[in-house]
Amino acid sequence: MKKIKFSVRLFKCAVALIFLLFSTSELFLLSCTKKTETGSSFHPTPYTIQIPLHFPTVLNIPSDNPMTVEGITLGRYLFYDGRLSGRPGPDSLMSCSTCHIQAHSFVCGIDHPVFTGGHPHGLTGIPTPHFMLPMINLVWADHGYLWNGMISGNNPQSGYRTLEDVVGLVIMIPQEIHGDTNRTKAMIQQIKGYPELFDKAFGSSIVTEKNIARAIAQFIRTLISANSKFDQYLQGKVQLSDSELSGYVLFMTEQGGDCFHCHGGDGNPLFTTNLFYNNGKDSVFTDPYDRFSITGNAFDIGAYKAPTLRNLAFTAPYMRDGSFSTIDEVIDFYSSGLVWSPSISPLMHHIATHGVRLTPSQKMDLKAFLLSLTDSSFIINPAFSRPSKMPGE
Repeated sequence: MKKIKFSVRLFKCAVALIFLLFSTSELFLLSCTKKTETGSSFHPTPYTIQIPLHFPTVLNIPSDNPMTVEGITLGRYLFYDGRLSGRPGPDSLMSCSTCHIQAHSFVCGIDHPVFTGGHPHGLTGIPTPHFMLPMINLVWADHGYLWNGMISGNNPQSGYRTLEDVVGLVIMIPQEIHGDTNRTKAMIQQIKGYPELFDKAFGSSIVTEKNIARAIAQFIRTLISANSKFDQYLQGKVQLSDSELSGYVLFMTEQGGDCFHCHGGDGNPLFTTNLFYNNGKDSVFTDPYDRFSITGNAFDIGAYKAPTLRNLAFTAPYMRDGSFSTIDEVIDFYSSGLVWSPSISPLMHHIATHGVRLTPSQKMDLKAFLLSLTDSSFIINPAFSRPSKMPGE
């Protein structure tokens, strides 16, 4: 009798144990399923930017938008997708690439069939306040974006601080895409393929304004140009011509072209300091969007960002107002066209003589050097081009 009772007790314990194990397993399975559904199993592939030789090692990548393969892939699609405007009609499509064209180092180009003289406008027809800055090496931009640096980490106003904020503004403002964020989100959400891409990039298939901007910003940060003849010269792979070398000396000396203060040199291969200068182009200032409009500092009246000199062969017209159509015109201006104003940059050392007064042969040499900064591989890099097939196609 005792044996029977013992067996019964043992049986009951075994049943209880089995039930407990089953319940625990079921809870474990349910728990795993829930995690998957909420995206906790989301594991994007980290993307590491390979810093070219001699380039700065500090990158401007916000901590809340790390670079990932999936984010860049999504951003590339969105960059080229005219449906970003949130409008279905073929005449109402507009994307980042409508104005930022790879063949022109991501400006629209002076010969654009729609934007006369290279001055872009939005779907409303309202032109942008300034001509375009090349979209080159922006991952190193550390003093603000746009000609006046309005979008900056120092801006006290939320929404005007990062490259992600630039993207968001471009989608909304009348001079650009002039979209409605709700309409844009709804449009992208309904396109087959995009929800899955958003899920892979950000752990949610719900299209949001924030994640649209984050993805496009990731893609833009990959647009690195570092394969010009001058880059190869610094790497010991090629030799510059005598004219290019003479132009380089002119570029780097105050008594020559005096260019390096604002545009860098071998120690700054970005060929911009990303800082802001009144370069002596004007003496009367009516533009409400100069650097002074941001800082309120009288010394910033008529000051604008020094653009990169890389790929000048592709980025005409030049200056924030597009006033020069050729590199020769720019060199002539710095040689003899400078005008004084109270806010002239102190780095314009030759303002008293209206310029550096280059001889014709010196101008030729300086131009030869500037053209050695041409990176033809950048404008045909397939990683930067329009995908062969877009979502929904």
